[in-house]
Order: sequence, then structure tokens, then C-alpha cells
Amino acid sequence: MSNQTSGFFSPGGMPLLDAVSSYALDAWQRGVLYADVMRRRGNQYQAHLAEKTPHVLDFEADIVLSGLELARPVNYGLVRIAPADGVATDPAMRPFVVVDPRAGHGPGIGGFKAESEIGVAIRAGHPCYFVGFLPEPVPGQTVEDVMHAEAAFLEKVIALHPHSEGKPAVIANCQAGWQILMTAAMRPELFGPIVVAGAPLSYWAGWPGRNPMRYSGGLLGGSWGTALAGDLGNGRFDGASLVQNFENLNPANTLWGKKYSLYANIDTEAERYLGFEKYWGGHVFLNQVEMQYIVDNLFVGNRLATAELLTSDGVRLDLRNIRSPIVVFCSNGDNITPPPQALGWITDLYRDDTDVLTHDQTIVYAVHDSVGHLGIFVSASVGRKEHQKFASNIDLIDLLPAGIYQAEIADKTAATPNAELAGGDYVLSLKRRGIAEVRAIVQPDPASDRKFAAAARVSEINLGLYRHFMQPLVRALVTPQSARWLQSVHPLRISYECWSDRNALAPLVARQAQAIRADRRPAPPDNPLLQMQQAFSAAVVRALDGWRDLRDAAAEQTFNQIYGSPWVQALAGQHAGDGQAPRPHPGVSPEHRAFVAGAIDRLRAGIGEGGLVEAGVRALCYVHRFNGEADERRFNLALQLDEPDDTKDMDVETFRQVVRQQSRLMLLDEDGAIEALPQLLARAAPDAIRMYASGLRQMLSMPLPSSAQEQADLAKILTIFEAAALRQEPAARSQPKEHPARTA
Repeated sequence: MSNQTSGFFSPGGMPLLDAVSSYALDAWQRGVLYADVMRRRGNQYQAHLAEKTPHVLDFEADIVLSGLELARPVNYGLVRIAPADGVATDPAMRPFVVVDPRAGHGPGIGGFKAESEIGVAIRAGHPCYFVGFLPEPVPGQTVEDVMHAEAAFLEKVIALHPHSEGKPAVIANCQAGWQILMTAAMRPELFGPIVVAGAPLSYWAGWPGRNPMRYSGGLLGGSWGTALAGDLGNGRFDGASLVQNFENLNPANTLWGKKYSLYANIDTEAERYLGFEKYWGGHVFLNQVEMQYIVDNLFVGNRLATAELLTSDGVRLDLRNIRSPIVVFCSNGDNITPPPQALGWITDLYRDDTDVLTHDQTIVYAVHDSVGHLGIFVSASVGRKEHQKFASNIDLIDLLPAGIYQAEIADKTAATPNAELAGGDYVLSLKRRGIAEVRAIVQPDPASDRKFAAAARVSEINLGLYRHFMQPLVRALVTPQSARWLQSVHPLRISYECWSDRNALAPLVARQAQAIRADRRPAPPDNPLLQMQQAFSAAVVRALDGWRDLRDAAAEQTFNQIYGSPWVQALAGQHAGDGQAPRPHPGVSPEHRAFVAGAIDRLRAGIGEGGLVEAGVRALCYVHRFNGEADERRFNLALQLDEPDDTKDMDVETFRQVVRQQSRLMLLDEDGAIEALPQLLARAAPDAIRMYASGLRQMLSMPLPSSAQEQADLAKILTIFEAAALRQEPAARSQPKEHPARTA
């Protein structure tokens, strides 16, 4: 090619004029199609608002119990999810209840698509229920009213499944997570395993330089702004403002990335974008009293993580009261609920591992590497992996002994031992961890906590000043009409309402878009102008990310300077630089230490109580004491073994208590627990003892990692069991066979 002609070609070899004309046509067509998608978004928004019970569930559902019918009415409701065609559920299996967050958006995100929390529970055969809500709160309803409604919903589910294999498993997302845990602390007897996904529980926690949202309350002077917003809303708080807070966290995505992705991929992204926007634009309202409680007691006060909240009838909302296993699912990529906020309550409430054991609490945590906040609930890959494994192994989780565990999910490969014993494409293992490992994630900082405590005190002062001097005037000026007008001009609402079929230009765009779809001419991928467009977009994202980082760093520095000031610390009753936490740890009180000592004494007193079931569980705990891992394959194998007579009439909850008691005994007094085995076995028949021993041998014969220590411990246990069987044989021959007596 000559030098004269090479100038007419782009660097990729395409003639320059062809590249320009092809890109220009493509860009114009994409622009029109983009405008048409936004028109459809506006129409969808209007139609969604017009629904009586707007939601984004991808499943058919039937109402079971309306919160409006309760003695303390709320705008929540319980529905039964109908399985899809070809999918059957077993009413005798443990029911699942999925609770959606009321954090600005409407309900349905837990069942947004087939690969979701609801979808995996149904495919695992469990009956599934869903707790959603209406856009408008019942006048006067409170956070406590919602807690009582959630308890009533669980009572209803339990009544509908009297022969269930266990109490309902509850999955609660984001805001619903802390609300469900508050309910479980109030009514622990209603709950099976609880999975909280992306739920903030320790609101002062966070990593320096990475979690800026926690500083917002202090920088705004506390919760007086929440009171003002509620007053301007005539007693209602607009959920669109909460959504705007989420949007502000990532300006690159909000202002550019989300819209550019739709524009650049307009031929494939339209339906996915519209499906998400139906949820993201479904703004709901909260009562002013609800939002004020949340901000004062949780976001600013951080009173849930330190057991300082009381119900109106004096019940302390202490998360240590929860007897069900708690699965905490969080992600390093979540900028709304980072891992320290999801896990910080553990280090806030427990001083050491003995504290966890004596409270008989089981905590499982799983930390995803990268998925964002909404991806925890809606990502198909997360649904197929984490949520599928949690749902299919919920009974294993329910039987875990007290302690802290980390859930690890590995790919199933051809080299995976006994892969057929693990369902799906992954294998779940639960590895014992301790407070030290959680503390390494949370990184608690007493100096930082003192600053947040100072911010909480300043918030109380400012709220008092607002209520005394400004609130009467504001409330006198606000009318229902002014409140509705303010809500209608919210920037997020305007962005949805300004462009729809109500606009006079919309029909023109719709017709042009239809014509373009019939003759779509996208530019080829090697078009240099298309590559320049992508480079420009990347530059915009980098610029906005840089601005975000500067903004967040300035916010953190300002917060630290203000609330780290000795003057502000003194005003708030804190003492800067003394190395102490801002308030006493719940575990240091004399009453608590006496409770721990008493619990240990009571546990040791029962070391010789029980029969064959207790002996078998204790033996298994002994053999596995150095392993510290529960693997779904061994659990599934145990389900396939012959069931001894001693366990045939035992319900799941009783067996669960046996497992938990025996495991705690082994941890507290290993030698004494093993020495008492003959005493327990003396109450069993020889054949039953040998059947248990055979089952233990089978469970530990699998080609899973097994140390020499485990094999030696198994041999020791089998010797004890065989000796007990031999001692029992003369007595068994001299009297009629009866069902072995045993004590629970």
C-alpha cells in the first residue's frame, strides 16, 4: 500500500471514512434505542406505582397472613410461594421464610429471579414463604410492631407445618437481617437457622479509608436531620432518600457507568436493565418514628451490637439470647455492609471463645471475595453457589455444636473424594474458627469507637435542640399537600417521571426505535472510534473514582478531627487517649462472669447423664476434636446409615440439643467426658452399642483427609464400646429384651 493511500485507513485497517460513517450511524441508533429504553423505564415506574402490592417477585404467591389484621397492625404480609411447574416441595421438610429489606426499595429482591434465595430453597424441596410489605406504613407503626408481626408470621408457618423436620429457617437480607435478629433475640423459640445476608449489625465498625458511609451521621450533626426530614414529610420518611445515599457511594456507576453500559450494549442489556430498575425505582415510605428509632439506636447509637436495646415490656434485645445457628454472609466488595459491620457484633458481645460456648451460640460466617451489596441477594452465581449450599445443608448447620465456624465452598471436581455425597457443583465445609479470627477481620479500634460515641452524644444534644426550638415551627408550617409536593420533586423520582409516554415526544421516539430495530446496523467491534469511545468511558470512570476517593478521604479526616478533638470528647464524656473502650464490654460485668461460671458448673454436673445417643455423639466429637471441620459429605453419609432404635423416636430438636451439650462437654472437660463413656453405655443393649460402633467406623472410613491421630482415637473409642457391649451381654441374656432406658 502506498503512503498516499495509507492515510485513508484507520490503524485497524478499516477505511477512515467507512469507520466514521459506520460509527456515526451506530451511535445515532444506539442513542434512539437508549432513549426508548428510558421511556419504557418511565412507563414501568408508573405501572409499578399503580399496583396495589408492588413487588418484583419472579414467583407466584398466595397471601397467608396480612399484618394489617394483627392486633398491632403493620404494612407487612406473609405469602406462600408456589413452586414452579415440575418442582415439588415436601410439607414435612423444614420450611424456609425469606424476609426482604425495607430500606427504601419495594419487596421481592430475595425472589428476583429463578437463581435466588427463594429459588434454591424450593428446588431443595423445602416449602417456602416470603415476608414483604406495602409501600405505605400503617400510621403509628413502630419497629417493635414489625418485630411482633414477624414473630406472628413464624408462629403461622410453624402451625402450618406441625410435622416439619425442624423450626423454620429464615433468610433475611440487609435491613431485614438486623430486624429478624432483634425478633429472634425477643422470641428465640420460634427460629431455626438464620441466614443474614449483607446485614449491618455493628454500625461503628469499618476499615479506615474504605467504609465512608459510617461517618455520615456524625458529619451531619446526628439524627436531627432525620427528624427534620420526617417533619417535612408530615410524619413519613421518604425511602428515596435512603436509595440516594446508596447511589452517592459510587458516583462513577450512578452518574456514568450504569447508563453507559446500557448505551454501549443496547442490543443485549435492555431487559436486564429494566428488570433491575423496576426494583431500584420502587421507592417506599417509613413512618417517622420508625426511621428515628433506626438512626438513633442503630446507625448513630450502635446499641444493638452491645445489647443496650429494650422492648417496651422490658425484654433486652441481646443477640446472645439467640439459640439458633446464625449464618452471616458478607462480602469484601460490599461498600454498604462491609465485613466489619456484618461481623463486629461478635467481638462487641464476646470476649473469648468460652463466652460463645457458655451462651450455646453457633455462628457461621462466609466472606465473598468481590460481589457487591445487591449481588449478595440477586447474583445468579451467588445463588447457584452460596445460597444453594446453605439451603441444601441447612440441617447440617442446625446440628453444629456451639462455636464460631467459617463456611468454605470448593468446586467439585473429578478428583474430589466421595463427590457423589455432595449435591450440586460445590462442596461445603464448615471449619471451626474463634474470636481471634473474627477480630482479625473486624479490626476493632477503641480510639475510633470513642469518636463514634462522641458523635452519638452530639447527636443527642442536637436532636434535643431541634425538638425544643425548631420542631414546633416546622410542624406548624407543614401540610399534607406540601409533604406530597416535596416527595414528588425528589431528584430520584424526577429522573423516572420526566420521560415516559406522558411526554409529548415519546411516541416519536417509540416509532423511530421500532424502525431502527428492523434495520439495526451496529459498528464492527474493530471500529477505532468504538475503541475510542470505550477508552473515553474508562477515563470518565477513573476521574469519578478519583473524585470519590478524595471526597471520602476528606469526610473521614473531617470526622476524625472533629470527634477526636479533646473538647468534643470531653463534651461527650469520653476520655481521649486512655486506651479504654467508650463503654464497658457486655462480657465484663460481674453478673455476666457469674453466669458463665454457673453455666460451666451446670454443664460439668451432667457429664455422667445420658445413654447410648449421648455416648455416640460424645465419641464422634472426641475423634473429630482436632479436625474442627464439618463436611457435608460425612453428614450425608451419616443420613444413609441404619438408624439405631434409640434415635428413631427422637425429634430433631432433642437430637440437636444432645449434639450441642456433648460437644460443649468435650471442649470443657475432655478427659472427664471420655472417662464417663462406660457409665453412659451401661444403659444400652449390646447390639445397639455395636451398631453405633459400626456407624462410627463407616463414617470415618471415607477417603477424606483423616489424620493418624483420628485413627488412633477411633480405635480407642471402639475399644471402649466393645468392652461395654461385652459387659452388657450377660445381663441381656438373663432378662427379656426391652427398649434401652436412657435419660436425656
